[in-house]
Amino acid sequence: MTFETTDSVTLKIWDRSAIDHTLEGIVNDLSARTNAPKGHIAVHCSGPNTFTVSVRS
Repeated sequence: MTFETTDSVTLKIWDRSAIDHTLEGIVNDLSARTNAPKGHIAVHCSGPNTFTVSVRS
């Protein structure tokens, strides 16, 4: 998975069996890229099969 360095990522996950694994991976990646603890990463369901993962301030 690659994405520009940013404080949020929006992704669409079609495979329901991969949701947990995919979100866990993106939380780990965003945490590492922004040097933020995992507790500062928020996951929101922003639409059908669509999730926004962002760094909380």
